Amino acid sequence: MIFRQLFDPTSSTYTYLLGDGGEAILIDPVYEQVPRDLALLQELGLKLKTTLDTHVHADHVTGAWRLQQRCGSQIALAEVAGASGLDRPLRHGDRIDFGGRYLTVRATPGHTNGCLSYVLDDQSMAFTGDSLLIRGCGRTDFQQGSPQQLFASVHEQLLTLPGECLLYPAHDYRGITVTSVAEERRYNPRLGGDVDVGDFTGHMNNLNLPHPKQMAVAVPANLRCGQPEGDAVLPETPDWAPLTLRFSGVWEIEPMALLEHMAGLQILDVREAPEFIDRLGHLPGARLVPLSQLTGSLDQLDRERPVVAVCRSGVRSAQACVLLSKAGFGKVANLAGGMLRWKIEGLPVATDSA
Repeated sequence: MIFRQLFDPTSSTYTYLLGDGGEAILIDPVYEQVPRDLALLQELGLKLKTTLDTHVHADHVTGAWRLQQRCGSQIALAEVAGASGLDRPLRHGDRIDFGGRYLTVRATPGHTNGCLSYVLDDQSMAFTGDSLLIRGCGRTDFQQGSPQQLFASVHEQLLTLPGECLLYPAHDYRGITVTSVAEERRYNPRLGGDVDVGDFTGHMNNLNLPHPKQMAVAVPANLRCGQPEGDAVLPETPDWAPLTLRFSGVWEIEPMALLEHMAGLQILDVREAPEFIDRLGHLPGARLVPLSQLTGSLDQLDRERPVVAVCRSGVRSAQACVLLSKAGFGKVANLAGGMLRWKIEGLPVATDSA
C-alpha cells in the first residue's frame, strides 16, 4: 500500500493519500493544494477514486469538488452533515474500497455532528479528523458540537482500537505528525488516563476560544463540497505551452513541446560557461546565465515572456524556476530531463560560445 501524509501550512491541515492496485483515496484535501495532489497522483501512477472529508471543516475549503472536476472522483462525506453535491453520503459502518484495501467508517460526532473517522482494514492506522488530535481534541462549541458526545465517540470508537494502531489527525499546529492509541490512552490530557466525562465537559465548556478566522467562508463552501458559488471557474493552468506540474511544485515542459514553442520563449541555460559548449552543447538561441549569477541578472530578462530554464539534467534548472517564481516571473517552466534528455531525443543543438 502507498501512504503519504501531506501538509497545508496555511491551515495546518494534513491531507492523506492512500493507494493500492492503481487506485487512490484522499482524506481531507485542501482546495489550494489540489495541483500538488494531482501531481503526486500522476507521479505515483494512481487514479483517484474517492475523496473523503472527516467533517465540514471551519478553517479551510475542501478540495473535493475541484478534484472531482479533474479526476472524476467520488465525493464522500457524512450524510448527517447535509452537504450538497455528495456522491456517497456516509454512515457508520460503511466501507470505502481502493484497490485491494478498504477503510471502515466510524461515526465520531462531538466536534461537529458529522465527524467521521476512517479505520484501515487491518486496524493498523486510523484517520481521526478533529475528533482526536495528538494530545488533544477538536473544540465542541459550534457546528452542533457536544463535549459529552465527543467523549463517548473517542472512548467507544477510537481508544478501543489496538494500542499499536497509529492515529493520524486532520490538524496539528506544532508539526507533530502521528500518535498511537496507546499514547493517547495514557497521555492525552483531555481524554486519557483517569479523565471522566465530567472532567472533560468542564474543561471543554471553559475554553473560551475565538471562532476560526475562515469559518464564515469555509463552512458554507464545504457544505457545497468545495464548489465555488455562481459560475465556477477553476484556477487557470498555463496556456503558453503544454506543461506538467511536478510534485515539487515546478512546471515542466517536454523536449518536443519546447522545440515546437521555442519561437516565443526565453531559453535560460543555468549551467556554468564551460558546460555551455561541451559535448552536450546547448539549445539554439539559449542565453547563458549560471545559476550562481541568476539573482543578479533578473533585470536582463523580459518578465512578460515565458522563461524555460535548462541545465544538464534538470536539477539546477528546477532550482532556477523556483528562484524566478519567487522573483515574480509568472510564466516559468523547467526542461524535463535537461540537455541529457534533449540530446537523447536527437533534437538540434548549438556549440557556439555564449
